[in-house]
Amino acid sequence: MAQERIWRKSSYSTGGEASACVEVSLTRDVLVRDSKNVSGDVLTFSAPAWQSLLTYLGSR
Repeated sequence: MAQERIWRKSSYSTGGEASACVEVSLTRDVLVRDSKNVSGDVLTFSAPAWQSLLTYLGSR
């Protein structure tokens, strides 16, 4: 049986209808989607690539 993905919204989201934020699902891989278009395109990252991206962004 396929595992249901759990999506988490950015902690920087204001939660309003007009807010622009992303949702992330962390399982074996990392998926990122637009919270206002959940059936739209999804970015896929390997766990090491996601960690590298977060490390890079945190150093900016």
